[in-house]
Amino acid sequence: ENNMGLDMFVWRVKANDAISDFVIRSEEDGREGSLNELFYWRKHHDLHGWMEKLYRNKGGTAQTFNCVPVRLYSHDLDALQFDLLNNMLPVTRGFFFGENPPDAKSLKGDLKFIQKARDAIAAGDAVYYDSWW
Repeated sequence: ENNMGLDMFVWRVKANDAISDFVIRSEEDGREGSLNELFYWRKHHDLHGWMEKLYRNKGGTAQTFNCVPVRLYSHDLDALQFDLLNNMLPVTRGFFFGENPPDAKSLKGDLKFIQKARDAIAAGDAVYYDSWW
C-alpha cells in the first residue's frame, strides 16, 4: 500500500488565531495554537481543485497548492454547496491524487463537512482548508 497521496483537512481555529486568509497562528509562534481537526478526506481530488481555485481567487500565490491553508467563510461554503449539489466541482488530476470521482457517498460527507463548518463559524471560530501530498 502506497501511503503517499492527497490528505485533506479542515481545521477549526479560535478566531484570535486566524491571522489572515492564509495564515493560522500555531505552536511554532511561541504559544499553544488552537488547531482542531474538523474534517478529513483522502484523495477527494475534485474538492481539492475547488479549494485551489478559491485560494487563487482570494489572492493566494504559492506556486504549488500543498500545505497551504485557506480560510473558509460562510459565503465560500454557500458557493461550495451550490457547486456540489450541481455537480460542478472542477475535474482535478494529480500524480498522488487517486481516481475518486464524486459520488452520492462523497456528497453526503461533503454536506456534513459544510454543516460542521457552518456550526464552527456560528460559534465564532475560524475554519481553514489545508492539504498535504
